[in-house]
Amino acid sequence: MATLILSAVGTAIGGPVGGAIGALIGRQVDSAIIGAPHREGPRLKDLAVQTSSYGAPLPLHFGRMRAAGTVIWATELVEHSERQGGGKGRPSVTAYSYTASFAVALASRPIARIGRVWADGNLLRGEAGDLKAGGTMRVHTGHGDQRVDPLIVQAEGAANCPAFRHTAYAVFEDLELADFGNRLPSLTFEVFADDDDCTLARIVRAIAPQVDCENMDAAIAGFTIDSGRAVDTLSTLSNAFALAVALDGNRIAVSMAGASANTLPMLDMPVAGGAQADTVQQTGWSRQRSPLPEARQAGLRYYDPARDYQPGLQRSPGRAAPGDLAVIDLPAAMSAAKARTLAGTVARRAAYPADRIRYRVGTIDPAIRPGACVRLPVAAGTWQVDSWEWQAGGVMLDLRAVPGNAGSGKSIADPGRANLPLDEPVPPTVLDAFEVPWDGTGGGNAPSLFAAASAVSAAWRGAALFAQQSADSLVPLGSTGRQRAITGTALGALPASSPLLLDRSSRLVVRLSAVDLDLAPTDLAGLVRGGNRAMIGDEIVQFARCEPLGDGCFALSGLLRGRGGTEWAIGNHQSGDPFVLLDNALVPLDPAAVGEATVATILATGLGDGNPAQSAIRSAGATLRPLAPVHGKAAKAPDGSLHASWIRRARGAWGWPDYADLPLNETREIWDIAFGDPAAPLARWRTAEAVLDLSPETAQPLLGSEAPRRLTIRQIGSVSASHPLTIEIAA
Repeated sequence: MATLILSAVGTAIGGPVGGAIGALIGRQVDSAIIGAPHREGPRLKDLAVQTSSYGAPLPLHFGRMRAAGTVIWATELVEHSERQGGGKGRPSVTAYSYTASFAVALASRPIARIGRVWADGNLLRGEAGDLKAGGTMRVHTGHGDQRVDPLIVQAEGAANCPAFRHTAYAVFEDLELADFGNRLPSLTFEVFADDDDCTLARIVRAIAPQVDCENMDAAIAGFTIDSGRAVDTLSTLSNAFALAVALDGNRIAVSMAGASANTLPMLDMPVAGGAQADTVQQTGWSRQRSPLPEARQAGLRYYDPARDYQPGLQRSPGRAAPGDLAVIDLPAAMSAAKARTLAGTVARRAAYPADRIRYRVGTIDPAIRPGACVRLPVAAGTWQVDSWEWQAGGVMLDLRAVPGNAGSGKSIADPGRANLPLDEPVPPTVLDAFEVPWDGTGGGNAPSLFAAASAVSAAWRGAALFAQQSADSLVPLGSTGRQRAITGTALGALPASSPLLLDRSSRLVVRLSAVDLDLAPTDLAGLVRGGNRAMIGDEIVQFARCEPLGDGCFALSGLLRGRGGTEWAIGNHQSGDPFVLLDNALVPLDPAAVGEATVATILATGLGDGNPAQSAIRSAGATLRPLAPVHGKAAKAPDGSLHASWIRRARGAWGWPDYADLPLNETREIWDIAFGDPAAPLARWRTAEAVLDLSPETAQPLLGSEAPRRLTIRQIGSVSASHPLTIEIAA
């Protein structure tokens, strides 16, 4: 609007001739500043990449935006090593990890806070302020009194450490780089420069404090200026919002064209007469309207907060018209509906016909300054004073119609589907450690220890495992990985049942650790192949059916009980027993690192664990414990002797081959037989065969005593004894 300003200044200095010269110069300036399509202010572009270049300008952010930063300080990568395994002939493994500390400048204007942070496109910091990787983050908001960062001053020294005042920046301390290929990731930040949406007036006042802003309360979610001059930014905004510039005394006023039309001043009735013999002489005004321009659609590219600030494009409503789509790149954050409404306004403004009026008035209100918008008693709409000429007995005004920014109501638009990353706080670890019987694979001479690590949501990112034998010993066991084990709790006591038959009547409800965990049913063939094995308390159970009840609860039925030689635990269940699905999500533990399983405690610590999760090892000793014998029988002979026998079971031998004896899987075969109360037996024997023969002289005193007529039989293994087999002797 330099045409208006220089025309007024020239008129004041040199009269009508000076006004014409000023208007000519002003038109050239306007063409060079606002009207020329080759000038570029801040533009919308794909999300920028983090830089670390000297001399790169820092952007101005308004409202809330997503933006990359500039690395302004960094340390070398710090290497961390952790030795795992080793001992008793096992090889040790040294695992290396890396961390880094660095600072990223975000804006040259103070900000309110930082929201989410993305690293290589993945969420690094959630909306709740939780980091998804190890490390800490501090934010300096960029005010003039901000203090130096303690980490930078420690590394560089107080004499060499600036406070970066008037620069908003974030500092990452000991950020774990394993998820980013052991390098600094490319970061983008959700910057909340203000606590609310920004208005056009706030943007203009920040880049041009000497400018007055009127009727510029239109709000957008955010705006970024990363380059260019103030006039370039005004040009970019004017493409979308049609700004009007006017002279107010010695100051420049910027407003939205056509805003608050009902409050604009009304000119007096036109005055006829004058030197020119035209319509103005007869009526005091004349109108010239150009042909209606060809209708074209407009498009607006913007940043969509609903899609994590990814660029979006909205077209103006209506049928597609011939010709290219006129696209405006606006580096602003807004909703899809607002962008479509704005695109429609731009399209209507482009289709507005050029309408001009020459209007002669006798006097003019001093408030009607160059560039002011007015109303006319002879024509509807909003009109802007383009130029004026002082004449004898009146003032000749050149007015042009202002299409304004008024729309036809709010538009409805779909921003499009976005696969946004899961943003939940990292939950604490749920840990259950246990030992299972030998399954027949491998040598079977070491405990089969496992850890089932899980959490209440998929935001869990794994945990580091440790074994603790005493208060001052902590041995690393590696990491759990990010796959959650399917764990839970029994909501009732599993009833007793036979381990020899398919239990079709029992039903147990379990609640899983998370509502998104799932169980799947199987058939009899799947059960035979070992499917759906679960450890409930100390018993291993297989289930065929699992009925979902909602809220993470499942009803298990079609049970095979006492699997893996755990029939001894069938009658020991109670409500609240831990439930673990025995699948490939379990983490095997190194028995050499764990040590004595009966006294060891397994610890797990992850990002969501304020204190480490811990679990004693359930069913410790189950791997090396021989299985209890079966099919025991004892009979008293007519001569008073006693004969007892039983069938041996071997660890890891779950099949029953015909015409073949089971392997012993122990260094030797020894049986311990007790008569009477197992806690205080009346007699005890040891045999090398699965049989006991007592002579009449030995059997009669025992059977005639007051002790229970009972034999308790255990196999003595290389490490421990089996659970007992009890044989009741008939009278």
